[in-house]
Amino acid sequence: MKEKGVGLMEATHEIVPYDNPLLSVRIFQAHREQNTRTEWHYHKQLELLLILNGKLDIYMESESIQMCKDDVVILGASELHRDYCSESLDYIVVQFDLEHFFDQSSISYMRYFSETHAPLSKANYIFKENPTIKHEAARCIRSILDEATMKDAGYEIAVSILIKQILLMLLRNDTQKILAEQDPFDKLRLKPVLDYVEQHLTDRIQVEEVCRIANMSYYYFVKFFKKSIGLSFTEYVNYRKVKRAERLLLTKDLSITEIGEKIGMPNMAHFYKMFKKYNDCSPKQYQKKMLTWKPHEQQSS
Repeated sequence: MKEKGVGLMEATHEIVPYDNPLLSVRIFQAHREQNTRTEWHYHKQLELLLILNGKLDIYMESESIQMCKDDVVILGASELHRDYCSESLDYIVVQFDLEHFFDQSSISYMRYFSETHAPLSKANYIFKENPTIKHEAARCIRSILDEATMKDAGYEIAVSILIKQILLMLLRNDTQKILAEQDPFDKLRLKPVLDYVEQHLTDRIQVEEVCRIANMSYYYFVKFFKKSIGLSFTEYVNYRKVKRAERLLLTKDLSITEIGEKIGMPNMAHFYKMFKKYNDCSPKQYQKKMLTWKPHEQQSS
């Protein structure tokens, strides 16, 4: 079945609440009665679904997927979808912010799952054609739920590892090359640029300087960087500055103004705008919820 003519203005932008603000993941098990549906919606988080019992039909703009017991599916960031279950349904949902699972050494792989030449849901053929991969992904999802439920020491690390395992399985078993390919040489060419950014996060980083480091013209560099990383150079720099600000908020006794200066964003309006873009809250709100959240408290989803 093919759905046509659905736009963002006709769909609900779902705001996903995180169980643990330090983890940027929402994990839950749910039950639905037969003949229930969700309407068109989207969210910035990627979504993994595992069917425990029952059947679920998921509709995207250009395709649909029929799921039954033990099936796994992945949906991309901001990918429009709705669903319908014709019988009683039990399932596990994992929603996660892709950007929080890549650091400087691996961020070039982020574009495989965010800037693909086809919707990420097209990669679900991997689970359909490879039962071993589907079984292993299902095991990881069950383990993610167990870790998030028990909340033993270090469960955040375990959840992060399990999500990365699923992404790695997709990356290494994509025989149809649905996910974007990348020349390893491209990553090597950008390493000096990424290193320079990390070393100068406290400064105002000039594109002209990194063009010189990369030995590229301005116009070639901005296109090359976007193609290789999945973010524009400016977006990447702002992202790394916000990551540094998050660390300072949790580890240093500094005012918001001082932190803005330390990450090269002395303009408070710009700092607040960039911080809210990645955290959906102000720096002070982020600091408060991070420092007051208790790992072993049960969080409502």
